[in-house]
Amino acid sequence: MPSSNKRPRKGGAFVGRPSELGTLLADLRKAKGLSLRDVEEAAAKAVSNAYLSQLENGKIGKPSPNVLYSLAEVYGVPYDALMEKAGYLLPAENGGGRRKRLAVFAIDDLTAEEEEELLRYLAFLRSRSSS
Repeated sequence: MPSSNKRPRKGGAFVGRPSELGTLLADLRKAKGLSLRDVEEAAAKAVSNAYLSQLENGKIGKPSPNVLYSLAEVYGVPYDALMEKAGYLLPAENGGGRRKRLAVFAIDDLTAEEEEELLRYLAFLRSRSSS
């Protein structure tokens, strides 16, 4: 029986393409000559081999930034490249400049009221720092 205490999840479009991210992760792992279990061990079990398999097959759409960081460390690739592929960052224009963040934090279960309150607080903080 579903619990009525659950908050409704905020809907949001996924900007990255999970299949592209999965393909990239599989290619990186194979290029390093690593098995799924090798990656799990190299990541100090921060990413299980089962989870990585699901990522590589596009069954998990939006891995957490923590998972992406661990994988970037294991594969020796820039963290921001994986964040971009996962849809957390917009591509830098003309290959230069500062990347724009799509998500400052990864909280998927904010209610509309909570999101609005966070945006008001952010506006307040920015108004204080520009004074």
